[in-house]
Amino acid sequence: MTQLNIEKARFNMVEQQIRTWDVLDQRVLDTVMTVQREEFAPARYRNLAFADLQIPLDNGQVMLEPKLEARILQALNPQTSEQALEIGTGTGYFAACLAALCAHVTSVDIYPEFRDIAARNLEQAKVGNVTLATGDAAQGWVQGRRYDVIAVTGSLPEFHRGFHNSLTVGGRLFMIAGEDPVMEGLLITRVTEDEWSCESLLETSVPPLVNAQKKATFAL
Repeated sequence: MTQLNIEKARFNMVEQQIRTWDVLDQRVLDTVMTVQREEFAPARYRNLAFADLQIPLDNGQVMLEPKLEARILQALNPQTSEQALEIGTGTGYFAACLAALCAHVTSVDIYPEFRDIAARNLEQAKVGNVTLATGDAAQGWVQGRRYDVIAVTGSLPEFHRGFHNSLTVGGRLFMIAGEDPVMEGLLITRVTEDEWSCESLLETSVPPLVNAQKKATFAL
């Protein structure tokens, strides 16, 4: 694919997929136009980098479809002074988008090989404000600090509160809860130290986080 064709495909992705899914935040649109998605896609699927589908990765994981990634970014509304946490690094593309919108991103994946792939991709893209970590975050990521923005990019079979206390007051969490055929994308906001709001944003279907357990649900 020539560079001209790549840029046309990127433009069409934004205009035909992302805008039509009610993503109108100009900062988000500028980000997905700027971050080179094709450089983060696996080489064997690079021709699908701008397609409206999930791109397969190793270990049964995926790159989310562009419109869903953009919708998550718009919902979280990261600000330039804020700290973000991503659960599910994959190839590093979503971390790069988050990093373009906020001060710093910590991205966690259970698979060390994804950490290595993302590190190479982020270095090539000259993204310097992402810290990569390896670990099991299916039940939360408690490291003695809080984040303004948390994006959980794999699904949870049942809703749980493992990430709630890692939010700052005013912080936003996006997570996907449920099992096929019904998964909900939820935006959770920490209103006070002891109060959270929850808004259902969309329906989707994505692979579950590794080790995400089915257990008793908790009410907000």
